Amino acid sequence: MNILRNGLAVGILLAGLSGATMERSVGAVPDDSFFTHLHTDKAMANVTVSPARVGPVELTIQLETVEELPLAAKAVSVTLTDMKTGRALQKIDAAQRGDDQWLAAVSVPSAGRWMLALAIAISDSDKVDIEAPIVIK
Repeated sequence: MNILRNGLAVGILLAGLSGATMERSVGAVPDDSFFTHLHTDKAMANVTVSPARVGPVELTIQLETVEELPLAAKAVSVTLTDMKTGRALQKIDAAQRGDDQWLAAVSVPSAGRWMLALAIAISDSDKVDIEAPIVIK
């Protein structure tokens, strides 16, 4: 009976430790970055804004199908709009870094909530617009 209890306790302890490790590796975004997941019925995007503070930032964009497979696109553009003033920054064309990887650089002039909008051209006739709020410190 003690062996069974001890084995159960060790199993629970190991499950708890592996769960904690899993959470850290899944959410491994640097402290000064902001991560968001955007999705529609046609496409998904994982976007990391780094650093998420006033000044120059890089937006790393990974595109996926709704089945979570890499999504190849012809072009991706980014627009940031200050949610407080409604003022939009100039549209930025992202540079392709792989079949499903894109990178955009922009200078954010003020802290606060911004609306991140992606325009994804999957083909000449198939386009997806997707947006989500981000926070700049």
